[in-house]
Amino acid sequence: MSALERFAVNAAEKLEPVRRIAVLGAPINVGASQRGTLMGPAALRTAGLLALLESLGFGLTDHGDLTVAEMPDLADPPPVNTNHYREIQRWTRALSRQGYELARSGAIPIFLGGDHSLSMGSVNAVSRHWQEVGRELFVLWLDAHADYNTPSTTPTANMHGMAAAFLCGEGGLDSLLGNEPRASISPDRLKLFGTRSIDKLEQDLLRARRVSVAEMREIDEFGVGVLIRRFIEHVRARDGVLHVSFDVYFLDPAVAPGVGTTVPGGATYREAHLIMELLHESGLVGSVDIVELNPFLDERGRTARTAVELIGSLFGQQITNRGSPWPSAAASAVCYPRLSRSGGPSRRSCKAQTALSASPPERRSGLVRRLVRARNDPGKTSMPEPEPDRPRTGSRLE
Repeated sequence: MSALERFAVNAAEKLEPVRRIAVLGAPINVGASQRGTLMGPAALRTAGLLALLESLGFGLTDHGDLTVAEMPDLADPPPVNTNHYREIQRWTRALSRQGYELARSGAIPIFLGGDHSLSMGSVNAVSRHWQEVGRELFVLWLDAHADYNTPSTTPTANMHGMAAAFLCGEGGLDSLLGNEPRASISPDRLKLFGTRSIDKLEQDLLRARRVSVAEMREIDEFGVGVLIRRFIEHVRARDGVLHVSFDVYFLDPAVAPGVGTTVPGGATYREAHLIMELLHESGLVGSVDIVELNPFLDERGRTARTAVELIGSLFGQQITNRGSPWPSAAASAVCYPRLSRSGGPSRRSCKAQTALSASPPERRSGLVRRLVRARNDPGKTSMPEPEPDRPRTGSRLE
């Protein structure tokens, strides 16, 4: 390498420091009734997660899988309705401690599960770090389930269904962290997205806490693009940082069959990619969970490969390098196009743009007037505000 080339490389490194990711596996297997998630971290690595992240320009450190075999048990009495409480307590304490150190290092922590009880430790860890920095942590919960049960509301006693409630400071698991600091977030900083199965008492608690829920009815009506952008703008307006807790239950079973108990009606492959692409373009994501992958129930690694592809989109993998962070910005300068389910312009909006460009000059002025009138009177073309969140009641018999 010549002196000139070496100077150019050094200058580029100073201008654009290498972004760092820290990967930590947490093979938790006892938070759910269906066994197999302990193989999740290995499956994600085998499916090429680490190589993909490195190919996107990240400096990556794989810290291996966490182990709790030698961690001593605490003496607090286990609460009622908490299956495998003692083992999950060990995992939560270890994850909170190790995750906090990873977040403090300046890297983006990615936690590989493992069932969703993992988030009791991972979210507590990064929340503690951001509290010290002085910024609010918001959590996007991509999951079919709300996971907002407590020991007093759960119908199954499975602790992966209590993770979101715990991170929001709900009672019942007050000694779970032992001497580790608890850094709860307020319920208004939790966004449940893609929810389609909620227990009755869990639903009552969500309403009492006014947790924001984007259930599948709302997604069908408004599209994932509209709803995710609203949430991103909400986080940005408060100078927040975003933790994405990605449960593969969020996806439709036709896309991701490798889960314990399938729940029909989940996100499609393209909807999920659009969500991840918009989250990447926001620049707000500071940490990630990937949970509930069960390779024992998968079809030749199909779900693991899908999860890896989605994480690729979350960290910048694109078909083309788009200049604008919001692809629809140029179109909205002319009018406010109707949005399709995918979040992009609908066929009708595209037809209007095509008609404008293809029409003869003598007709173009009339089309322009109609488009400008639509722009100046957005009430006729913009989408209605969604109704208040109405999560559906379902059963979580796992």
